[in-house]
Amino acid sequence: MDAGTEALLRIESLSKVYATGDGPVRALDQVSLTAQRGQFLSILGPSGCGKSTLMMIAAGLASPSSGSVIAEGKRVDRPRTDIGIVFQSPVLLEWRTALQNVLLQAEARNLDRAASEAAARALLAQVGLAGFENKYPHELSGGMRQRVSICRALVHQPHQLLMDEPFGALDALTRDQIALDLQKLWSDRQMTVLFVTHSIAEAVFLSDQVVVMTPRPGRIDSVIDIDLPRPRTLAMRDTPQFAAYTRQIRDLFLASGVLREH
Repeated sequence: MDAGTEALLRIESLSKVYATGDGPVRALDQVSLTAQRGQFLSILGPSGCGKSTLMMIAAGLASPSSGSVIAEGKRVDRPRTDIGIVFQSPVLLEWRTALQNVLLQAEARNLDRAASEAAARALLAQVGLAGFENKYPHELSGGMRQRVSICRALVHQPHQLLMDEPFGALDALTRDQIALDLQKLWSDRQMTVLFVTHSIAEAVFLSDQVVVMTPRPGRIDSVIDIDLPRPRTLAMRDTPQFAAYTRQIRDLFLASGVLREH
């Protein structure tokens, strides 16, 4: 991103300590980062490093022990209504169709019904679910259900999308397709995405910038700018440039003890 790009989200000296029966557990320790407007930024790290905690605090769904989150110039101290959120589980209502599940967001916000339904149908079509609008969750595959949850998070056209390991439960082929779908959605809407993952290849493929975290307590090990042309294709993963980025990140995890070769 160029120097004149506006910061949409600033996380400043963020720490989180949980009280447990065995004493305090520090999940995050002095984390600071900036997400620029229109940027796709991934938070990459091992299980238990505080990635999801960081996402929950950024969304206003959890409070930090110290530090702050500033979104569009305002301190986050309550659940945010200006964003879209996608979790690892789709969390769809079984008694509502795919279209009706997407429209939950519009109903909760009291948005115009006709305009919202048109937007919902367009989103479902864009992720390959045209013709499935009236199917119920039990009639959809896991990948389809997650696509519905992404559409639900976007139907109100948020400037920022927070995603907490949204592809973690999906098979490899489905992950590839949804990554392509997400890249197109992000590009078309020019929104800012904060994406939590533990997949190195997924982070490199999707991101403008990858924030690599240490094991608990979660700290920022390194911030890596990904300079690969867009739109990115699956074939790009076989290029030397892509391999260099994944190797750089893998070496960081080897150095921190997250990965061990012997």
